[in-house]
Amino acid sequence: MTADDVRSVLELLREAGAEVWIGGGWGIDALVGEQTRDHHDLDLMHRREQEPAVVAALAAAGFRESLSRRPVRFVVTAPDGREIDLHPLVFADDGSAVQASPEPGRPFRYPAAAFTTGAVAGTTVPCLSAEQQVSFHQGYEPRERDLHDMAQLRRVFGIATHF
Repeated sequence: MTADDVRSVLELLREAGAEVWIGGGWGIDALVGEQTRDHHDLDLMHRREQEPAVVAALAAAGFRESLSRRPVRFVVTAPDGREIDLHPLVFADDGSAVQASPEPGRPFRYPAAAFTTGAVAGTTVPCLSAEQQVSFHQGYEPRERDLHDMAQLRRVFGIATHF
C-alpha cells in the first residue's frame, strides 16, 4: 500500500460521505509526517453507521471482502493484493467511540482526543493520536514493525512506550 494508494482511498471514501481515521502503521507515519517503512495494508476506523457507504465505495473500486471478524473488524482486498483493514466504531455524543473486541463486554475505547490529523505525502489526513496508537500497541509480543513504529513515536513525540 503506497502513499498514493492511501490518499486515493481516503478521497474515494470522502466522496462517498464516509468519515474515517487511519490507524496502524500508516497512522503512525501520518503522525510523524513521513513514510518510515513499507506497509502491506491500510488500517481504517470508520463510523459503523456509515459502513454501507464505505463498503459500496470500496467495492466500486474493486475491493472485495476477504476476511470477516465482525463485529470487531473485517478486511477488503483489491485484485492487485492491496488490503484495507476496517474497524467499525460507535460514537457517543461526547466524541468518544467504542469498537467491539473479541472479549464480549470489553470494547476497545477511543477517547474523543484519539481523533486527530497527520500527513501522508504532504496531504493532511485524519488519523489516531499518538497516545491511542501506544495504547493499542500493548498486551502482545511486538513484531519488528511494532518496534519500529513505537520508536518513531518516541523520536517525534518524546512519549514513553512499553517496548
